[in-house]
Amino acid sequence: QEQLVESGGGLVQAGSSLRLSCAASGRSFRGYTMGWFRQAPGKEREFVASIDWSGGRTLYSESVKGRFTISRANAQNTLYLQMNSLKPEDTAVYYCASTLLAEGITASAAYKYWGQGTQVTVSS
Repeated sequence: QEQLVESGGGLVQAGSSLRLSCAASGRSFRGYTMGWFRQAPGKEREFVASIDWSGGRTLYSESVKGRFTISRANAQNTLYLQMNSLKPEDTAVYYCASTLLAEGITASAAYKYWGQGTQVTVSS
């Protein structure tokens, strides 16, 4: 059964770092482009970053570019999001997702499989 499970969220102070992980099982990882999205209270889910199967192509939202790094370990079926210099506006539930599409991958509708999310809270 295809499943994505996020972990690594928590409560941290502004300026701190966190690393999120997403463990994949079933057919939700191999060959798929993987993405991270986030959703803050009262806001729509927004794209954070994506990485293709080879790891050679990454995309970032402007709000996290230079602070966050997406990576994947294909042998371990695991996706990562290293988050540095965290800001209170980064507070949200973070979701990992997977897609076989190559275009339009900043849109949540492009993704087929989703995890349940992990909460990240950044205090000022």
